[in-house]
Amino acid sequence: MANKTLAFEIGTEEMPAFDLHATTTKLGGLACAALDAAKIPHGDVSVYTTPRRLIVVVAEVPEATEAAVEVFRGPAAKIAFDENGEPTKAAIGFARGKGVAPESLERRDENGVEYVYAVKETPSVDVASLLPELLGNLITSIQWPKSQRWGSRREQFSRPVRWLLALLGDVVVPVEFAGLTAGNVTYGHRFLAPGPFEVADADALVDVLRGNYVVPSEAEREASIREQVKVIEEKTGLVSELPAKTMEEVVNLTEYPTVMVGAFDELFLAVPKEITVDAMLVHQRYFPLFNADGTLSNKFLITSNGNPEFSENIIDGNQRVVAARLYDAKFFSDEDLKQPLEAYVEKLGEVVFQESLGTTRAKANRIVELAAHLAADTGLGETDTADAKRAAFLCKADLVTGAVVEFTSVQGIMGRYYAKAAGETDQVAEAIADHYRPRFAGDDTPASMVGKVVACADKLDTICGLFAVGQGPTGSSDPFALRRSAIGILAMLEDGLNVSLIDAIDAALDILEKDGIAFDRSAVRAEVIEFFITRTRVMLRDSGCEADTIEAVLATGVEEPMVIVARARALESARSENKETFDDLATAYARANNLRDAEAGVDVDESKLNEHGKTLSSAVAEAESSVTQALAADDYAAALADLAALRAPIDDFFSNVMVMDEDEDVRASNMKLLNRFVAVFANVADFGKMAKSK
Repeated sequence: MANKTLAFEIGTEEMPAFDLHATTTKLGGLACAALDAAKIPHGDVSVYTTPRRLIVVVAEVPEATEAAVEVFRGPAAKIAFDENGEPTKAAIGFARGKGVAPESLERRDENGVEYVYAVKETPSVDVASLLPELLGNLITSIQWPKSQRWGSRREQFSRPVRWLLALLGDVVVPVEFAGLTAGNVTYGHRFLAPGPFEVADADALVDVLRGNYVVPSEAEREASIREQVKVIEEKTGLVSELPAKTMEEVVNLTEYPTVMVGAFDELFLAVPKEITVDAMLVHQRYFPLFNADGTLSNKFLITSNGNPEFSENIIDGNQRVVAARLYDAKFFSDEDLKQPLEAYVEKLGEVVFQESLGTTRAKANRIVELAAHLAADTGLGETDTADAKRAAFLCKADLVTGAVVEFTSVQGIMGRYYAKAAGETDQVAEAIADHYRPRFAGDDTPASMVGKVVACADKLDTICGLFAVGQGPTGSSDPFALRRSAIGILAMLEDGLNVSLIDAIDAALDILEKDGIAFDRSAVRAEVIEFFITRTRVMLRDSGCEADTIEAVLATGVEEPMVIVARARALESARSENKETFDDLATAYARANNLRDAEAGVDVDESKLNEHGKTLSSAVAEAESSVTQALAADDYAAALADLAALRAPIDDFFSNVMVMDEDEDVRASNMKLLNRFVAVFANVADFGKMAKSK
């Protein structure tokens, strides 16, 4: 019997774009899992989705499943049956586990020992008989962030289901859901070719849709949009901005995308470009067009799902919509500029930052104080320190301006424009715009040191404050994005913000206490430090650092993230360049650490050492000095090289010295020498952690 193609389509009202994208990525896996669970062999599974449909096409589906005989060996017969030949609990449990009756168990002899066997026969089943239930369950297995009911139905789905198509070859599979029974009829584009259209067989479904103005996959629609945009760019000489998130949404708002060019009054180019771009991208899903020099043009791209024959009407309607949004943007911007940015600071007292942490005005005060601490720690001059404190004072002020209330994504950016208009220095204005950076992994850090100081102060106040009031992240829940804030601080420390994070945490907790917030200081301090250490560990792992390298450094008790990073990377580099030496040194360290008696001290009696012990003692003394100097200079590579030099003398010591000598004085000196050897490593890395992972 020839294999056939299975096609299954769920037709709906328009589904939310981002929900649709998430389902598109999962639907193929759900279909494969359902087929495999039913033991239905199959070929490739293809998924097609549009705002109005979910489609699964499965190749090489047989007409019947394969018959199978499975044989399982169980316990010995003497255990499986009692003296009367009745099955014991062991036999009954074995049979139940294999899905057979206890009386069907067979006895078979193996080299003189009799065992029981379960023989399970699975007959061949007509695949068509399995598919209605399987495909019905597939519909209900799709998880949506929000589902709804419709009419008098009890079933739920993202949006009302309007039709079902299910074909195995040219045979209809009668899947039932929400009062519908699947047939061989589909529908085209809602406006350009609504249908219905009969589909001759499963292989024809996608072609029928393409012939009726439906571009059936995300990838095809995105490629079509990008190609149309490219043609427009070449024709106009303008350059588009196509952010991934907006593109993902637009792709899933259209079944047959047509890209058109709209325009707005050049009057609106006087509005800060970020707010204009926000109005187009975020609010209307238009793509802005820029001049070759990077300035914003008064042209934009519309991605229409309508009939291209009516492009003039479509463009006119969209231009009216964007004009209304831009009038709003200009109005709010003009109104905001009637007062200096500083005038909005007091209004922050009307905005609650967090119930237990007070208002955003109180937070601004804390940011100022913490910024002053960071500025002093990093060694900013008088002018830069003044700018950092001024930027910290103003950085949240734009949150209560009309423009930011209406267009939230331009917070900070509008603050920069308003600061410049009010005569603030360029450095203050840029720090206000930059203090939200880095906003996500891989984002740029603030450009200036002043910007880094303000950004770090803001993020650290948030982290310490929320931990203080018991709102730290738990498991996968992180409603205040504190992990992202911590990663941002670490990125700034790596990018030249040379401050002690531990001292900054202490300063932040001091400021919170002064602000009247009650909390268990020692517990919160420990939680926050551990929180940053965990983020540092993750950051190092993501950058390719081995887990045992990280743990070897952390075992020394170091807490400063950048010290952890520097030591771990130096150890990883030294280890990769001379792996054999460092692995052997790790083993030697572990051996010394296991044999030593920590309570014996380090006061070695040299007269009790043989020549090999004296050689090691001399090497250890030299390493003590050189490692201390290297650590003082933050030269971790040199410290590790000095430790590596101990390999030969420790190997020689273990080869030629009886550590547990019968002479108590000799044994005690050997122990003290091992204590000194281990102590040299104490502030660099616990090499024993590396040895244990081998």
